[in-house]
Amino acid sequence: MTQSDFYLSIIIPVYNEEENINLLVERIDVALAGLSYQIVFVDDFSTDDTREVLRNIEHHHLFLIELKKNYGQSLALAAGIEFATGKYIITMDGDLQNDPADIIHMVDTAERGNWDVVTGYRGNRKDNFLKTIPSKIANFIIRKATNLNLKDQGCALKVFTRETAKELNLYGEMHRFINLMAYLNGARIKEVNVSHHPRQFGKSKYGLERIFKVINDLLLIIFKRKHLQKPMYFFGNIGLLFFSSGLSINCYLLIVKLSGQRIGDRPLLMLGVLFTIVGIQFLTMGILADLLMRTYYESQQKKPYKVRAVFSRSIPNEENNKKSIKLAY
Repeated sequence: MTQSDFYLSIIIPVYNEEENINLLVERIDVALAGLSYQIVFVDDFSTDDTREVLRNIEHHHLFLIELKKNYGQSLALAAGIEFATGKYIITMDGDLQNDPADIIHMVDTAERGNWDVVTGYRGNRKDNFLKTIPSKIANFIIRKATNLNLKDQGCALKVFTRETAKELNLYGEMHRFINLMAYLNGARIKEVNVSHHPRQFGKSKYGLERIFKVINDLLLIIFKRKHLQKPMYFFGNIGLLFFSSGLSINCYLLIVKLSGQRIGDRPLLMLGVLFTIVGIQFLTMGILADLLMRTYYESQQKKPYKVRAVFSRSIPNEENNKKSIKLAY
């Protein structure tokens, strides 16, 4: 079997999980017995014996990607996804809290329902409040700020079609928004209940500081996805609001001046001038951002749209499917 023959690719980013590795591999082998799959561990520069444990495992379909330094979970996932070749790409944590037994049901759901992403919902989550509270706040913020109504954005156990996973542009700490990024790329997402286990070994790497990171990253994603192709609408509307307000104030003060009253010592004059200047600046930023956006697409020959599939009754179904797959990239 070659690397390209795998049906499933299991991507597991790990950082200091030496005690969990062997048990996790055993559980995956039991859960996926009879299927063709590869297990891709991405070691994010662990400081314990995680790499050595993985190197000593005798498994023909286990691959280890060692990163040169600690890049974070998002880039570790990106490295694994780039390497993966399975028809379906599964992501999960290496702390034994996700259950590999759920993978078969999730893949079956994706295949039967033609879903691009099947994501887990930890209905009976086994974490302490330091993890559950930030997660609930983050889920609430995402639901209110977007149209993606999922109960659990943070569950690491997800199943992607290969095309959907390869389209993800992960960087920074965007792994928290994989569902949202896939959704904004046009993916169809299904949420299913999955098991969740308490952590047995090691310690969690997350805390309450996630809330502020979530808010900042969410604002960046929303701006990029909603206004990347039309930045002038975003900056221009703000600029017009400030400019029109400043112009209205200055016109009012001009009428007051013509009536013989003094306006030089009025704070309102400074506010009117300030609003006018700020409005012009935002309008200028909008024009520059629009020019940069056009340069971004044209210089890289990127299309500002994505085609899911092309269908024609004059083409047999098998050919339609092949054409759809090619255009999905």
